Amino acid sequence: QVQLVESGGGLVQPGGSLRLSCSGSGSTSVYYARGWFRQAPGQEREGVACFSSSDRRRYYVDSVKGRFTISRDNSNNTVSLQMNNLKSEDTAVYFCAEDWLAPGSGCLDYRNFGSWGQGTQVTVSS
Repeated sequence: QVQLVESGGGLVQPGGSLRLSCSGSGSTSVYYARGWFRQAPGQEREGVACFSSSDRRRYYVDSVKGRFTISRDNSNNTVSLQMNNLKSEDTAVYFCAEDWLAPGSGCLDYRNFGSWGQGTQVTVSS
């Protein structure tokens, strides 16, 4: 069983920065895909950034490209999301997820993931 714990959320003004971290334990693997997803009230969960398990590349949703950076520290099984130039539309609960994905399975599709953290709130407001 995989345990994922997110941290680093909070309240920030537009244009500010936050860094989220996702610490994994249990039956995790550095060869699994791990990603960040978010869900705003009344909206469907969406993929934000991820590491693919098939090609080991990073992927981002268009709305965060150039502003967010996902990184992975295999020595302590942590995946982080550096978020810069935050906008009000980035406000959401952010979740970390992990799973092994077959080739061709998009790591930005939340439906491909079975292990999830509890989420951390990010609020961007003046």
